[in-house]
Amino acid sequence: MATAIAYWLIPTEPTRGFFEKLIADLARRYDAPVFEPHATIYLGPDRLEEGEQIVSQVATGCGPIQLKTLDAQHSSEFTKTLFVQLSLNAKLQRLSELIRQRSPPSSPYHLDPHISLLYRRMSLAARRELAHSIRLPFSEVVFDSVCAVRCASPTRNRAEVGAWRVIATKSLHE
Repeated sequence: MATAIAYWLIPTEPTRGFFEKLIADLARRYDAPVFEPHATIYLGPDRLEEGEQIVSQVATGCGPIQLKTLDAQHSSEFTKTLFVQLSLNAKLQRLSELIRQRSPPSSPYHLDPHISLLYRRMSLAARRELAHSIRLPFSEVVFDSVCAVRCASPTRNRAEVGAWRVIATKSLHE
């Protein structure tokens, strides 16, 4: 199994708590893994020491990142079974690019900000119905920390989600 370092943005409260409850509820209902709400902003090579340094370097002076929520969507990809799409903005693109620059060799990662809600293989009809049922009580999400997570790449099942390990976390507050 190949591993990588994923760089995540973590939402602030109360949004974080809302997503934690929703993810846990969906996991219970669909016998799926529970995971921390996050938006992946880069996926690079598994170099533990660099992951810790990169998180510290890019968080300094960044400040919280605010992204608009778009809509609930679904896909056949395991880690994007059900998710909330987020808007791109210049601050997020800059942060992702800073991580890319400090994380050689460059990976082909494409920034597509979203918060996953469910990881499970399911039919198109079930995914579509579920996506249409999601209602968010807010129109934007503020992220106030960044972390580096060692993970399987790609993550394809519950056991691999359970093996994720946070290796560094840093606040984005200036």
